[in-house]
Amino acid sequence: MPDTKSMTGKIEKSEAEWRKELTPMQYAVLREKATERPFSGEYEHEQRAGTYTCAGCGQTLFESDAKFDSGCGWPSFTAPAVESHVDEERDISHGMIRTEVLCSKCNGHLGHVFPDGPGPTGLRYCINSAALKLQPK
Repeated sequence: MPDTKSMTGKIEKSEAEWRKELTPMQYAVLREKATERPFSGEYEHEQRAGTYTCAGCGQTLFESDAKFDSGCGWPSFTAPAVESHVDEERDISHGMIRTEVLCSKCNGHLGHVFPDGPGPTGLRYCINSAALKLQPK
């Protein structure tokens, strides 16, 4: 069944469709807001130049030149490639107040953004590897 796009251009699929298309870890992260174990993700120490896209829908999310080693255990970026490609929502789960980062096209959970990153933004987008696909340059 083809992707169903709503009036807003967002991709909407049934849970069965998502389960069929994603690996179990991708499904857990993107659709159920799970988190990979720290230091376990495929892109944690990735150094190749390229573009990181959403593993759920392929939308461009981050560029490798915004990636930095924060030591937190997940790939970290200073800014999204295109501001409108990520949505942010307040997350009060797990007894913390955080800002969740979501793909604006498929609403997949990517990770969280924190105000403790380097310049120029001062932000640290802490993103699960399972939510990403690297398109090397």
